Amino acid sequence: MAGTLVGLEITEQSVRAVEVTSGRAPRLVAAGEVPLPIGAAKDSEVLDPDAVSVALRQLWLRAGIKGRQVVLGIGSRRVLVREYTTHALRPDLLKQALPFQVQDLLPVPAHQAVLDFYPVSQEGDQVSGLLVAAVSETVEGLIATMTKARLRVDSVDLVPFGLARVARILGAPGKTVAMLHVGDHTTYVVIAVDGIPRFVRIIPIDVLTSAARARAQRIVATDANGQIFETVPTPTPTPRGRAATRMANGQDPSIADLVSRLRSTIAFYGNRAGSTAATEVFLSGAGAAAPGVKDALADALDAQVRTIRVDEVLKTDASTAAADEFGMDLIATIGVTLREGY
Repeated sequence: MAGTLVGLEITEQSVRAVEVTSGRAPRLVAAGEVPLPIGAAKDSEVLDPDAVSVALRQLWLRAGIKGRQVVLGIGSRRVLVREYTTHALRPDLLKQALPFQVQDLLPVPAHQAVLDFYPVSQEGDQVSGLLVAAVSETVEGLIATMTKARLRVDSVDLVPFGLARVARILGAPGKTVAMLHVGDHTTYVVIAVDGIPRFVRIIPIDVLTSAARARAQRIVATDANGQIFETVPTPTPTPRGRAATRMANGQDPSIADLVSRLRSTIAFYGNRAGSTAATEVFLSGAGAAAPGVKDALADALDAQVRTIRVDEVLKTDASTAAADEFGMDLIATIGVTLREGY
C-alpha cells in the first residue's frame, strides 16, 4: 500500500507486524500476530525458514497488511549494544574504519558482523554514541526468510532505538526517561532524552506471560498444506507445593529477578558522572502485564511508572486499538516504523 510503512518483529513465540501511514501524524491501519511452532525461531533469529515464511504469509493474509516492504526490528542477546567513543569522521569514513577499531570488542570476527554506530554527542574531535553489532549470518537468514515469504526488507532497525522514538512522543522535552519493554524471553531497557537513546541494555529473561502460558498448553505445527494449526497436548501433572501456589496466584517466579535487574540497570545509569536519573518509566511488552510486574517496579523504582497504550503513540481506531498484552507488544513493533524527529 502506497503511503504506509510496515514494521515486523520475529520472536520465539510469534511473528508480529503493524502497518502505519507515513507522514507527521501516522495512523495504525493494520496489526496482527501469528504463533510459531516451537523451535522455529528465537528472538530475531530464524531456525526454521519454511515454518517462519508460512507464518509470515498467514500474518499478511489474516491482518490485511498490504505493504510488502518491511522495516525489520531486531534485538536479542546476540546483538551487542555498548557505549563507544571514537574520532569524529564523515559517516562513510567511519563506516570503513569501524571494523578495525572495534574488532577486540566483538564476539565474532569483524567480517562476520553487521556494524552500526549511533552518534549521541560530540566534544572536540571525539564523538560518543552506541555501537551496535549483530552476527551477519543471523541478519542474512532473516532477510532470506523475508524473500521466501515474498517480502522485501527495506531496512533493519534495532528495536530499542524504536522504543527511544516512542519515548520522545511520551516524555516531557529535555527529561530523561526509561523505556522498559518486557517480552516473553527478552527485555529491553532504554534510557532516552528527547528520543535520543543514551543507554541500552538487552536482558535475556523468561517472563510467564499469557502467551507463554498458552504455549505451554498447546502445540503449534504446520500441516502438509503449509497451514499452521494448534493441538492441545496431554495435560501435565498438577504442580504441588510452592509451584502450585505461584500458579494459583498468577505469579511469575522470575519477577523478583526481573525487577532486580531493571532496578540495578536504571540505577547504574543514573549514578554515573554526568548522567541524569530517569524521572519517568514507561512500561510496554506483554511481560509488563504479567501479575505483579508493574506493582513490583513501582515499589522498587524512585520514578513514576506507567504502562503505554497504542493510542498514546499514534492514531488508531476501535478495531485496531488493543489494550491487552498483544497491544502492549505492539509498542515495540510500532517503534521501528517511527522516523527520527517525529
